[in-house]
Amino acid sequence: MSRWTNLGDLVDRSRDLDRIAVIDLLRRDAPREWSHRAIDAHANGVARLLTDAGLPRGACVAILALNRAEYVISYFGIMRAGFVAVPVNTKLPRETIDYIFEDARIAFAFTDGARRHLVPSAVPAIDFDDAGPDGFAARVVPGAFDTLPAGADEIGQILYTSGSTGRPKGVPLSHAGQLWALETLTAATVPETERSIIAQPLFHMNGLFQSKSVFATNGSVVYLPGFDVADYVDALERYQITNVMAVPTMLARVVKDEAALAERDFSALKRIRLGSAPLTLGLIERIRAAFPGIPVTNGFGTTEAGPAVFGPHPDGLPQPPLAVGYPLAGGEVRLVDGPSDDEGVLLMRNPAVTPGYLNLPAQSARVLDAGWYRSGDVFRRDAQGFYYFVGRADDMFVCSGENIYPGEVEKLLERHPDVQQAAVVPLPDEERGQVPVAFIVRRAEGAIAVDEVKRFAIDNGPAYQHPRRIAFVADLPWAGTNKIDRKALIEEARTREAAAGWSL
Repeated sequence: MSRWTNLGDLVDRSRDLDRIAVIDLLRRDAPREWSHRAIDAHANGVARLLTDAGLPRGACVAILALNRAEYVISYFGIMRAGFVAVPVNTKLPRETIDYIFEDARIAFAFTDGARRHLVPSAVPAIDFDDAGPDGFAARVVPGAFDTLPAGADEIGQILYTSGSTGRPKGVPLSHAGQLWALETLTAATVPETERSIIAQPLFHMNGLFQSKSVFATNGSVVYLPGFDVADYVDALERYQITNVMAVPTMLARVVKDEAALAERDFSALKRIRLGSAPLTLGLIERIRAAFPGIPVTNGFGTTEAGPAVFGPHPDGLPQPPLAVGYPLAGGEVRLVDGPSDDEGVLLMRNPAVTPGYLNLPAQSARVLDAGWYRSGDVFRRDAQGFYYFVGRADDMFVCSGENIYPGEVEKLLERHPDVQQAAVVPLPDEERGQVPVAFIVRRAEGAIAVDEVKRFAIDNGPAYQHPRRIAFVADLPWAGTNKIDRKALIEEARTREAAAGWSL
């Protein structure tokens, strides 16, 4: 049984609450420090404000802002009072944000000044940046509040995930399920001296769950409003970060900027864990070179089934570099629709699995069956029981009758010492159906040519996988969750093909 009764109240009041909980770098020239006691009291203020507003239990309250202390304060306060927190992607267009507010029936919102205009006029809102009598500082009065124990299946938050196509889908997640995930992943003793850094957006499971882990262990976290290599590296050193949990694309940009890393002291850093996007051995090796002696591990989780899926091997076996771990106790996994029991689409069943997409019964039925969530991710399992991500089932394409998973080609290309990062997408082809094309970030201008890339791919993998077209680019585009924007690259590939704009 969880030691908590509400996802919004992760405070262990037997510990030192005067320790720093949050260092807020919203304004890099004016960092703000918040103790656990201050975060707790302000979250109580949010809970009391919403209760006094007369919202019915279970009402949805949105948060539309960049990362900052007030964000996590509002997030916790919403749930403490029995309401549902709905973090909203700040990078979505206005019409999609309108859709989310309508789909979730948002009754109240917290926002920042730059996004206040995106909150529908009919929804009452409090602006974090408003210094007047209607702003956050004036209306949220820190103090006491009796947290409401959550019901067995009560929803605590709704995260919106766009998936691969269509409008974002609301993913309701229960207090009990997320608390189980926290208990499972923080079961080992984590010292209070742990200090994490979060620059990935708090509207996404990665940064949000990491935040909850910090508060569940009485640790501390440095929040950046967004990801910038110089600011990130500076914070790593200045605030003596011990724990990094990031999206691989973030670390790819960090290690690419050798000048930003030069003459830095990262001696406090104890671990780097990556997740939420595919990882390659080439990137792991570059991270290890930039941060020598620091363990780098791979992880996996989904919004729909929570991040508590894989962990250490029960026999203490070392985790191979590209493995995501061994199935955690308390949850179940299966591989289906593959060539054997050791390869196929991953199904997961555990207490954190969503009961179904919000207002989408047909889509829910396609991915949920008797508590099992069908991820759409293809995995393989080795003889020791470790699992490896192969690719998204819907990213797979066929070239001359052969199945190609872009992630497998990317892993191959990034083994070349002059390839910093690679992204592979399909391009329509009359003869072969679709062919792989690659967008490549080189380690140095002119370090490798098109013919060398193709020859390396042919010499080291199946010939059908080698990229037929190549574009050398300065950087790969990102989607709102700091992952590579494959949709944008597919469009760019078609544009380059029509204009004969590939690298020669």
